[in-house]
Amino acid sequence: MNGEMPTTPHTIQVFRIFERIWHWSQAASIFILVFTGLAIHGTHNLIDFSTAVTVHTSVAIALLLLWAFATFWLFTTGQWRHYIPTTKNMLKVAHYYAFGVFKGEHHPFHKTYRNKHNPLQALTYLLLKTIIFPGIWISGIAYMLVSFGMGNVISFIPLGFIAFVHTVSAIAIIIFVILHLYILTIGGFKHHLMPMITGYDEVELTVEEWAYLEADESSKLAED
Repeated sequence: MNGEMPTTPHTIQVFRIFERIWHWSQAASIFILVFTGLAIHGTHNLIDFSTAVTVHTSVAIALLLLWAFATFWLFTTGQWRHYIPTTKNMLKVAHYYAFGVFKGEHHPFHKTYRNKHNPLQALTYLLLKTIIFPGIWISGIAYMLVSFGMGNVISFIPLGFIAFVHTVSAIAIIIFVILHLYILTIGGFKHHLMPMITGYDEVELTVEEWAYLEADESSKLAED
């Protein structure tokens, strides 16, 4: 809930079109990078090494540009506020995902106008954006410098360490994707999927928030 003020559920636009394009482009890119990365490591031979390296590098550069633009968008639109975690109800949310869901308990978090991610989601996304993603960006760029013959620029960093950081970061992203898919199955896959397709979801709004949206941002309200 939003403080002590009473709220009621309303369907509004929660995810803007850029967020949806960003989400699906990022998802597709991650799957391509994992597939080609495993080929580069020799885990499978469904694609030849040279092609895997070319595709991996191209998609990685495109995704890096997307992440850079998304970071700019988050700060210029104020959407970064949704990614600041809070300790309030975090343990309850963690308990729900680990145990409560198997006992038929209700989710302890309800989306609000100011908080569309539950505390555990916000913390996870913050760790991704500040630690894991930068780790894979920096190590990936270092790899590209070496492959482009500019390894002398980072000669003070052992190549084995760069490979370690890149691999660990990639594994962390794979674990995130698996957990993300697991959470989508809780409460109905379609229920969680549709908001990222249509942009609309049910959130808790105070009377003041509803009045503000009606007056100044009516395009965010779902049509009856």
